[in-house]
Amino acid sequence: TSRHVPVAVQGGLVFSWLTAGLYHTCGLTSEGAAYCWGWNGFGALGAGTTTLERLPPVAVEGGERFTAISAGAWHTCGLTPAGAARCWGFNSFGTLGDGTTTDRPTPVVVQGGITFTSVSAGTAHTCGLTGTGASYCWGRNIVGELGDGTTTLRLTPVEVQGGLSFTALTAGWYHTCALTGTGAAYCWGYNSYGELGDGTTTDHLTPEVVGGGVVFAALTVPVWHACGLSNTGAAHCWGWNGYGALGDGTMTQRLTPEPVHGGIVFTRLTTGPSHSCGVTSEGAAYCWGNNHAGKLGDGTTTDRLS
Repeated sequence: TSRHVPVAVQGGLVFSWLTAGLYHTCGLTSEGAAYCWGWNGFGALGAGTTTLERLPPVAVEGGERFTAISAGAWHTCGLTPAGAARCWGFNSFGTLGDGTTTDRPTPVVVQGGITFTSVSAGTAHTCGLTGTGASYCWGRNIVGELGDGTTTLRLTPVEVQGGLSFTALTAGWYHTCALTGTGAAYCWGYNSYGELGDGTTTDHLTPEVVGGGVVFAALTVPVWHACGLSNTGAAHCWGWNGYGALGDGTMTQRLTPEPVHGGIVFTRLTTGPSHSCGVTSEGAAYCWGNNHAGKLGDGTTTDRLS
């Protein structure tokens, strides 16, 4: 049943971390136990089966404890306390990084022996960041979303080219974005809608700086647009603007960052395929864009341009 306002997740679990994929959601408890719910095609929930749906949360098999978790379109990845990446679910393009293209309904080790500080699951590719700021990606690479200068599919992690040191990284549908320590944003991959933010619609196989001169504190990358939070808490978005996903009051595509209307100061941003949301320091949530099935949580199904 679609819900137009927030409803409690069943099961009585207390979560310290949540991540939403395309058709499934996962969370971590304060002890690092992982639970997932929703669509389970390809084994995206990590519960050891491919039973199509799980309506309440189910435990990820294996008893592994995680410090972070990221849900992609049809796969999920987690990070252990030792910095090892584990992934499960869809693997036709090497998305899980285990050197195969076999779907996995339980966590498998990402190959390469790399110690990560963060991991981000996209649609059919995954990226991770090390403690030195080096970035690695693996999986599908048809438009350069891995950032290694090629369009070659990779079954295990390859380093992103360009010699840049990043502090945050996020994988989207066909593109990836990352943030340097000075707040400069870089993106690479698919760019037909301007989602790389460099003022063009040209795909890039290696990182390209986002235009506009905004100093960012955080980035979020969904399908065909991207959003960033400035160091003053102002939200900026760019790329595809169908349904008003950029929040600038229009449905006009933007090739560089455009401020979200309303003057709201946010502490966190997150984006879906065609909508975006932000949270203030008081914990108030705001959403804009596509409102099919009530995904904006305002009690309606009316799209919002800001």
